Amino acid sequence: MSKTVQAALSWAIAKLEAPELDGTELDVSASKIDTPKLDAELLLADTLGKNRTWLKTWPEKELSQQELDSFEAFIMRRKAGEPVAYLLGKQDFWTFTLKVTPATLIPRPETEHLVEFALSNIPTSESFQVIDLGTGTGAIALAIASERPQATVIGLDISEQALSVAEHNRQQLNISNVDFQQGHWLRNWSGQKLDMIVSNPPYIDADDEHLKDLTFEPIGALVAGDNGLADIAEITEQAQQHLNPRGWLVFEHGFEQGRAVRDIMQQHGFTDVGTIADYAGLERVTAGRKALEQG
Repeated sequence: MSKTVQAALSWAIAKLEAPELDGTELDVSASKIDTPKLDAELLLADTLGKNRTWLKTWPEKELSQQELDSFEAFIMRRKAGEPVAYLLGKQDFWTFTLKVTPATLIPRPETEHLVEFALSNIPTSESFQVIDLGTGTGAIALAIASERPQATVIGLDISEQALSVAEHNRQQLNISNVDFQQGHWLRNWSGQKLDMIVSNPPYIDADDEHLKDLTFEPIGALVAGDNGLADIAEITEQAQQHLNPRGWLVFEHGFEQGRAVRDIMQQHGFTDVGTIADYAGLERVTAGRKALEQG
């Protein structure tokens, strides 16, 4: 039976809002969908090849059976917890739309705070060497490169699949001052000295209860040992030999890790160490500089 746009959305929203029933008991493992209306609209718009404004303009348009079947399949996958970004294969970040796959983390708005801080410390008219560790989709590297065309930006990732996605995004955006390479942090980095190292590394502890909400994303890009601080500590130690004097090291981290990250950076000799809060007042980004005497 066919449905109109309005009817399809109403069904989808109700489906996403309702808890699943397992016999007579609520299935507490069912994923909680925080934005059912938005998710339904995004998935229907993609199914129809339209935008959300079109859905609101033409609520009485009828879906074909093929469109309805595709939309219902989308909704059932979303109900099972699969992120909208993976269903659509794309995610907005900074000023562009990036391809995403299950091989990459989904870029998140809070990461833009790292980009903003980095840009505020990169000159607009001088050459500058930046490396993004664990680049994933290339989001951070591409955002920086797009705003600072005179900078040379390298994106490193251990995953060949992630690098393929990042390179696709680079080509689609036609950004020429980025190069994506395979590497595990700075273990084998033999390139020139760097003016800035940025990273959104794994920082979630393996026992963190929030991991249950991230089951579709690559675990290796999420979890780190030592209460989520192991990779941050490794990168900080490696950074000293690869940064120019007064070069920057900039991390995104968990909102409860600010003090621990500051301690790690100070223990490794970084100066001017400080943490930036997001719009909700949560500590998200910590940065420091290599001291002059270590150059």
